[in-house]
Amino acid sequence: MSKHGKKFETTSHLEIKPFYTPADLKVAGGSPEAPGEFPFTRGIQPTMYRGRLWTMRQYAGFGTAAESNRRYKFLLSQGQKGLSVAFDLPTQIGLDSDHPLAEGEVGKVGVAIDSLRDMETLFEGIPLDRVSTSMTINSTAAILLCLYVAVAKKQGVPLEKLSGTVQNDILKEYIARGTYIYPPRHSLRLVTNIFEFCSRQLPEWNSISISGYHIREAGSSAVQEVAFTLMNGITYVTAALEAGLDVDQFAPRLSFFFNAHNDFLEEIAKFRTARRLWARIMRDRFKAKNPKSCMLRFHAQTSGATLTAQQPDNNIVRVSLQALAAVLGGAQSLHTNSRDEALALPTEEAALLALRTQQIIAQETGVANTVDPVGGSFLIESMTAEIERRAQEYIDRIEKMGGMLQAIESGFVQKEIQESAYEYQRAIETKEHVVVGVNEFITAEDTSIPILRIDPTIEEQQKRNLAAVRRERDNSRVQSSLNRLETAARDLHENVLPFILNAVEAYATLGEISDVFRRVFGEYKEAVVV
Repeated sequence: MSKHGKKFETTSHLEIKPFYTPADLKVAGGSPEAPGEFPFTRGIQPTMYRGRLWTMRQYAGFGTAAESNRRYKFLLSQGQKGLSVAFDLPTQIGLDSDHPLAEGEVGKVGVAIDSLRDMETLFEGIPLDRVSTSMTINSTAAILLCLYVAVAKKQGVPLEKLSGTVQNDILKEYIARGTYIYPPRHSLRLVTNIFEFCSRQLPEWNSISISGYHIREAGSSAVQEVAFTLMNGITYVTAALEAGLDVDQFAPRLSFFFNAHNDFLEEIAKFRTARRLWARIMRDRFKAKNPKSCMLRFHAQTSGATLTAQQPDNNIVRVSLQALAAVLGGAQSLHTNSRDEALALPTEEAALLALRTQQIIAQETGVANTVDPVGGSFLIESMTAEIERRAQEYIDRIEKMGGMLQAIESGFVQKEIQESAYEYQRAIETKEHVVVGVNEFITAEDTSIPILRIDPTIEEQQKRNLAAVRRERDNSRVQSSLNRLETAARDLHENVLPFILNAVEAYATLGEISDVFRRVFGEYKEAVVV
């Protein structure tokens, strides 16, 4: 604390010294290894962006599949290199659009997908062997993956040419986000079934995106984001090994998803820390032999929680700096939020500006010309080591509790995040933490900007489309496929993915397939955290 009473620390309460010297580098240990060498602190590739830029993957999806298809084609025409699909809440929790609980939510925060017909429309005219697709879906990840595979088969695309990611990270749903359906242990089975299916059928597909993003959006610190995300990763690897998979069979296709928050220097150090910690976990704990099993590959998204409805143009600046932190931290792919996302889904104009932000960083700033340009910084190396130390303390503490499932079921993780979120909000309210345009530098009138509004008739249109699918399909084939899926689900040793694929190819709906698992697994009821 300075003599004026101001504290100089990061959002994770890491103290910031007035200046740093070579002595700090010596204490921190530095990063003597070259980029592309274990433990990959300096990046997973020896050439990084000199060899290939990060994938610019703008998250999009709203309304009907046809509307989202038009947005995807627009973004691809503007230089986007990969798709990132947002699904509406009913799709995320396994409800068809005509379910009573889906009322008012169809197409609102993402695209509505009820059956293979919607998925065919979503990717109509988009060659799946030439586009990488990320799908943000968890409880129903196995179903959406099978729908994607079914579309590829209809396009005549060999499955070994499919590239992309299915989020498939159910543990963070119990921790921070809430779109779970089944109890954790049954959900873990679906996760590992996807691991096995992908390792055999989809060699270029990332079978999971272990997500710290939503943990951070819920209010965690940077240290907690690293610790809890990697503990989730440990849990998934352990479950896969217990299911009989070889670590080097599936680990090279694990990927991660982190938040790019406001504290610029801390965020850069956070990404470097995560790579280093994960490499050591995979080598020392899980005895991985393949170097690719030890590489933490990650997608980053700028922080939605930091965007403000007040003075929304300020969000352009926030997103630019957050994106730059992700690039300096070595991200493999990146989504930049739009300036209007504190108000609504992005307009086409705002989404294009967000994409241009990435393109300017890539093409005009020069930061992609060398690998790990911040490596060797006395402060960055010191901060990387300190985040690692504090994250490891959390990991050790959770291990002593019996692991991440026990920590989630007891409410420990949720409570830690809640306390961090409370501290952050209190700092804003007391102006200890300044948010420009919110608690300081406030203008008399906020700038109004155009926002995207979802047509309320979309829901009825989606219901009509769904009714047509049910009328036109072979319902005896559907019922037979669902019966076989239920039998497979009751056999703990059976991989359910081939049975889901048969069901979606028969045009069984997402809700019908999810209901099979509801009957077999039951539904999860969240524990109350006091």
